[in-house]
Amino acid sequence: MTTTSNRRPDPGGMGTEAILLLIGVLIVVIGGGTLYAAVRLGHQIDGSAEGLPSDPYELIFGLFSGKVSWPAAGAWILAAAAVLVLALVLLFVLAWRKGRKKASRVDRAASVMGSGRDIEPLSRRNAAAAATRWSISAAAVGVPLGCTVRDGQPLVSSWEDMLLLIAGPRTMKTTSFAVPAILEAPGAVMVTSNKRDVADATREVRAERGPVWVFDPQQIVGEEPTWWWNPLSYVTDETKAANLAEHFAAGSREQGARTDPHFEENGQDLLAGALLAAALDGRPITDVYTWLTRPSDTTPAEIVRQHGYALIADQFEGMVLAPDKERGSIFSTARRMASCLTFGSVHPWVTPRNGGYDSRPQFDPAEFVRSGGTLYSLSKEGKGTSGPLVTALTVAVVEAGEELAKQSAFGRLSVPMLGVLDEAANVCRWRELPNLYSHYGSRGIVLMTILQSWSQGVDVWGESGMNKLFSAANVFIYGGGVREERFLESLSKIIGDYDRVASSTSTGHGHRTVSRQLVRHRILDVDELAALPKGRAIVLASGARPTLIRTQPWMTGPHAEAVKASIAVHDPQASRTLDEVQTELAQVATADRSRGADAL
Repeated sequence: MTTTSNRRPDPGGMGTEAILLLIGVLIVVIGGGTLYAAVRLGHQIDGSAEGLPSDPYELIFGLFSGKVSWPAAGAWILAAAAVLVLALVLLFVLAWRKGRKKASRVDRAASVMGSGRDIEPLSRRNAAAAATRWSISAAAVGVPLGCTVRDGQPLVSSWEDMLLLIAGPRTMKTTSFAVPAILEAPGAVMVTSNKRDVADATREVRAERGPVWVFDPQQIVGEEPTWWWNPLSYVTDETKAANLAEHFAAGSREQGARTDPHFEENGQDLLAGALLAAALDGRPITDVYTWLTRPSDTTPAEIVRQHGYALIADQFEGMVLAPDKERGSIFSTARRMASCLTFGSVHPWVTPRNGGYDSRPQFDPAEFVRSGGTLYSLSKEGKGTSGPLVTALTVAVVEAGEELAKQSAFGRLSVPMLGVLDEAANVCRWRELPNLYSHYGSRGIVLMTILQSWSQGVDVWGESGMNKLFSAANVFIYGGGVREERFLESLSKIIGDYDRVASSTSTGHGHRTVSRQLVRHRILDVDELAALPKGRAIVLASGARPTLIRTQPWMTGPHAEAVKASIAVHDPQASRTLDEVQTELAQVATADRSRGADAL
């Protein structure tokens, strides 16, 4: 990682000497000008202006030397001018104090961070140009990010950019980033989360643009299974079966748990074979778990052999015929991976009712992408998680979007699809995500991956995978609330340094010597990043300087009333939820005012 050199003024502002000099100059200029106006206008009012010097300096010095008399009306003019100056000074002080109240302790760094042309890739003009290239409505030019602290410039991530957001708990990342992005999306939207807030806030607004689907096997929002999705509809060949098995494996593995690579690999292959057999034979996915409880059952091998997958059949039979201890370990591993299928609450969402004659609509990922609808996939981590199914459903939708993009002009979706992967490390452990991130951006599939910390991503994708995801994201947002020194130190280096002119004075032998030198300082240190206030975020984008932004929660946006109405419809404790949000915003404002008062 490189360190940015930034030869700009000290973000702390002017020094004491410069401020005093400026005040002195202002007093002389304003005082002299007021005095000149009082004498000139006073004599004109008194009718004695004839013979007054036209040179302002000659007139003022003449007044002090007695050559120019003081007019009778001059006192009133001087008094009026004094009142006007005092009023202007008061207005300036009030405006300055108001600005200080809105400022946070890190805002001083904004003066040496990106602004103007430095952050042109994030400008609304750039996003609008990208939207025009792909014939997207100008009303939805991109994902809103916030406004720069330095000059209030609104920042927008275009529909060609992939996003990665890292922010700790209770940093308003859903309020300020996920919800606004969903509200602005012009096409299909898929959302993963372990909480109900994002679904409650946006589903009624999104319902005006297309059908809304809520996948809720763990009853996070209490949604009834009025529709169902067959995970095996994704399995069209052995590769898709292996992919689905990988989603089950990643979603069922506890973070930090040690596993035996031999049994993990064989268990995943066994599960893939069973999934392929069930898909080929038109069986419900629950039959897969039943097969895994019967180590001597060769039915899956017989099915796949009949459909021309002889080697996969041999592989499955080889595990069935393995020594008892090894076979037991392999089947046990595969059962753990598919354990989410044992919960009765999951079955209505992934299997048909009435022996296959189910009147409920079946979710079709390909049709969903075309319809421009919205899918909320909800799951909680821990025992009983439906995370593997959420991951599988997410991947099925993304790949359906990719297939549609291949058939579209320029090889990308004519209307972009947005994926908000909130709590991705807990809910949607998509192992191949870092490898595919940049690819999906070129297909018009915009993904926003949201994590609570860097290490959370490392647990899922490893250090190399997390670095790859970070590099592949065109736009990276840090929203505070993280206390990982290694990550924050790297981020601090990427944000860069600035050069400050430092002065030192020495005296001796009746002489006074002033020396100046450039001293390099870090723009934002680790401790400042760790304690980044609410309402502030750091944005790094390809081709742009790092910049400090003021976040824009949905409450301050154009859809505020519609979001409140959506919450009121779906949240069983809507008044409490809105009150909490408003209280939290009030606390942020109070904290900002306190910081401004302390600075004074």
